[in-house]
Amino acid sequence: MQQHLRDRIIRKLESLSDERGYQVLDYVEFLESRYAERPTPPASIFQRFGDAVEDSLRAGKVSATTISKAMGFMGQAMSALEGVAAAGKSVASDIAGAAGMNGSRVPGTPTPGGPAASASSAPTTPGTPRSGEQST
Repeated sequence: MQQHLRDRIIRKLESLSDERGYQVLDYVEFLESRYAERPTPPASIFQRFGDAVEDSLRAGKVSATTISKAMGFMGQAMSALEGVAAAGKSVASDIAGAAGMNGSRVPGTPTPGGPAASASSAPTTPGTPRSGEQST
């Protein structure tokens, strides 16, 4: 859809009440099911969850005003969760990048050729057989 057309539709929608907005949404979903020329862009997990909650509230005959307020609160919570998820990804990539840049290893991982690499390279005390050897 052209940006100009999308902007014009949004301007018209802004003058409607929430109740009429849900009627428009129902109609748009009907048109999409019948005439969509391309698949709908994938929604994030938070968007899918919010849509499911909203649909459940609508099916339960909850007023449009109440749904609007509930979805406003959910939108704020989902924005915060998306921020937390983005921060977590950023920290993980920073850690991975730092570990790769300075050649250090991530704590808890064995070093190549280190003691965990092979049992036969483990140090032994005099008089104790190594693995695979028999004592005499």
